[in-house]
Amino acid sequence: MTDGSDRFFGQCHCGGVRFAATLSDGFGTIRRCTCSYCRMRGAAVVSAEGGGVEILQGADLLTRYRFNTGAAQHFFCSRCGIYTHHQRRSNPHQYGVNVACLDGVSPFDFPEMPVFDGVNHPSDTGGTTRRAGTLRFVPEA
Repeated sequence: MTDGSDRFFGQCHCGGVRFAATLSDGFGTIRRCTCSYCRMRGAAVVSAEGGGVEILQGADLLTRYRFNTGAAQHFFCSRCGIYTHHQRRSNPHQYGVNVACLDGVSPFDFPEMPVFDGVNHPSDTGGTTRRAGTLRFVPEA
């Protein structure tokens, strides 16, 4: 649910962690990624600028995970295990927010979603972010 702007409220599965996220461009930044971690967790994310994620409850329940270069920080609830958001490697001043944690939002609300190439991350290749494909959801009639 939103408060009328691009500020949305959300929570983990057990409700122990509650947060507010001010999205950079509403749902215009929705995406998936092909890096090993994103591939395994399967989350769809939207962007929030630094300071755009406010933990309202359960900060003590959040656990941080880092891998590979350690630049990105992935946050999840230590009680239910749900990933809520992460600080991006490609832009440490930006967060990716799990849309499935936002109140009233589902990744299945989006018929098409861009998928970015995280295997060949621009921080490793010196190039730009490359789109790897498009994920489509077609509901049964």
